[in-house]
Amino acid sequence: MGTKRDSTWKSLDWVTIGIYIVLLAFGWLSVCGASYDFGDHAFWDLSTRSGKQLLWICCSFGIAFVLLMLEESLYDILAFIIYIVVVALLVVTIFIAPDTKGSHSWLVLGPVSLQPAEFAKFATALALAKYMSMYSFSIKNWRTTCVVLGLIFLPMLLIVMQHETGSALVFTAFFLMLYREGMSGAVLYAGLCAVVFFVVGIRFGDQMLGATPTSVGIFAVLLLILLSAAGMARVYSRRWIAARTILIALGSVLPAGVCCALWLFPLDLNWLLYALCALCVGYLLFLALRERMVSYAMIALFVVLSIGFLLSSNYFFHHILGAHQRTRIEVVLGMTEDLTGAGYNVNQSKIAIGSGGFLGKGFLNGTQTKLKYVPEQDTDFIFCTIGEEQGFVGASVVMMLFLALLLRLIHISERQPTLFGRVYGYSVLSIFFFHLFVNVGMALGLTPVIGIPLPFFSYGGSSLWGFTILLFILLRIDAERKRRFDWF
Repeated sequence: MGTKRDSTWKSLDWVTIGIYIVLLAFGWLSVCGASYDFGDHAFWDLSTRSGKQLLWICCSFGIAFVLLMLEESLYDILAFIIYIVVVALLVVTIFIAPDTKGSHSWLVLGPVSLQPAEFAKFATALALAKYMSMYSFSIKNWRTTCVVLGLIFLPMLLIVMQHETGSALVFTAFFLMLYREGMSGAVLYAGLCAVVFFVVGIRFGDQMLGATPTSVGIFAVLLLILLSAAGMARVYSRRWIAARTILIALGSVLPAGVCCALWLFPLDLNWLLYALCALCVGYLLFLALRERMVSYAMIALFVVLSIGFLLSSNYFFHHILGAHQRTRIEVVLGMTEDLTGAGYNVNQSKIAIGSGGFLGKGFLNGTQTKLKYVPEQDTDFIFCTIGEEQGFVGASVVMMLFLALLLRLIHISERQPTLFGRVYGYSVLSIFFFHLFVNVGMALGLTPVIGIPLPFFSYGGSSLWGFTILLFILLRIDAERKRRFDWF
């Protein structure tokens, strides 16, 4: 038993553990800088946020040690049980959690508050790894794929019901893992199209094309749908006939319609494009029946669903999203500035980062953060503290550390001898990448403010413990790789 335990410790990826410890150290210093008030007691005083964060870091080391001491097979055996327990906890949270800034996502247990959504990430990753490693699973089988989607969307739905949209969106990161495991690239392309269609349709929806009653946003999206259909027809059929027919119809009818709308009578060109889309769908279905090619029918379905998404996105934006959520999106898209309202956080964050210059103002010398100009500067906007105090150099060092962690996670995931380990590894990688991309993008004004933490930096025990559990379960699984290779 002792020999096996010694072998496990020797097989641990100490490079990743080293990166983890360095990120924790930098993260704690950032929390100190963001939360420090002149006259505060020592940083390790538990009455301060830096002191509490230090306590949670110590607890994280304890959690990491326990996870490494457990048998690796337990994570496989208990994957579904952990998932069910966490899902049940999410359900309970909806009903008993107090209102915290408009959300019901925190469970208060005496002096400690926990956010179950942070632990749902590793539970979902384990459940996906368990299910996808089963002998009966195939990414090409629609039944098993539906089960995978159910495992992802169930916690997402429960978290949305807690009014934590940002935390729910993190679960879309699992689609990056699914792509690595063989999911068609068409799914990712459809997701990219959905984002582009939503942004273009909302951003330019109220702008008119010249003197015509044609919405520029809808016009651009419908044009993109037809061009995408032509491109997909060329790629998946490997012949030009369908793509050429769609492009010829578009190139001959649309210019004539534009001329009529600009110089003859006020024609809404979008109705012309709707008609072309309908003809395109009919033509693709005809080719699907005649040539018995399912790909044509799938492209036709793409056109129909894209139009449905376009029509519903406007309703979703104006009638489903809350007023503060709409304003945040409008600020990011440049539709409004609102520097004293929804855009205030981002504007102050950019000012703080810009004021840091190349080398920064130095530890505890940030004026924007010391004067509390940036709301949530030690949680969601912790990156602005790094930029102000440590400047471009310090922010670059932090980003390089995260890049090293992501590259290391790819290396660890790829060397797994089991499908369970690889799926879980890429799930961890996807979650870390999503958090890093969106959180830093929030601070720089490049992504909407959805309120998700920066791993190992943002103040809070739940997120810190959640990321630690994610990482060290993977490291424990990875530590058995040599023994499994020897067994095979």
